[in-house]
Amino acid sequence: MSTNWNHITHFSQTLTQRVGKKLIDDFGAATPEEKNDGSLVTKSDVWADNALGDAIAKEFPEHGILTEEGSQTFPDREWCWVIDPIDGTTNFARGIPVWGISLGLLYRGTPVFGLVHFPPIQQTFHGFWNGETGLEVPSGAYFNGEPIRVSPDEPSDNHLFSFCSRSVSWVKHPFPCKIRMVGAATYNLLTVASGICLGAAEATPKVWDIAAVYAIVRAAGAAWVFLDGESVFPLVEHQDYLKRPVPSLVVSREALVEVFRRQISPE
Repeated sequence: MSTNWNHITHFSQTLTQRVGKKLIDDFGAATPEEKNDGSLVTKSDVWADNALGDAIAKEFPEHGILTEEGSQTFPDREWCWVIDPIDGTTNFARGIPVWGISLGLLYRGTPVFGLVHFPPIQQTFHGFWNGETGLEVPSGAYFNGEPIRVSPDEPSDNHLFSFCSRSVSWVKHPFPCKIRMVGAATYNLLTVASGICLGAAEATPKVWDIAAVYAIVRAAGAAWVFLDGESVFPLVEHQDYLKRPVPSLVVSREALVEVFRRQISPE
């Protein structure tokens, strides 16, 4: 049976925009609490998680759902949505306008579609990636509806590389690019897809942080390196992903992977 990708894209855009409008009301005013893993959560995260999951279950009742704030166990379903209701909760709670709503669609455990919407700055990224799934999937990555591609440039002091707060300690100096840190894993990695940065590193993302952006980043032409040595995809049925970090390095093209790997030392 063919997949209606236009419907999936329109549904994801409409849903994240609707949820984003409600979250804007709470932006900078939500009270964060610390979870067992040390990350923050607010009532807004929980509300958004439920709103997104309920809408998906109604629209695609045959699909499974894995969410940050709900079930973190990969279900026995051919299709599964992976939800991060607010990526960048610390930014959201502290009033920094870089946080997003992330939806990834997996086929047999591998991301084939991703959409991330950043309500405060009105930026939306989406993309399609068939990998080795054998699906007929549209090609391309997009920013606000326009095609994007990784940068073809060589590293220099006038180019950027983005780290998370935990991976910035990996840097060996002198580093070949200027360093940036944005505080949201999805936006961090999407800077590579959009050509802003030549690379990005995340030390402890979970599958809900990367499921959507994996499809977008790969569609834009970037190389993705799983720093623990093995790909987390395809996800495994009935496995709980709550406690599994997925340290990752994303680079604008394969030829630069070793250039940057020599300059970072994961702890």
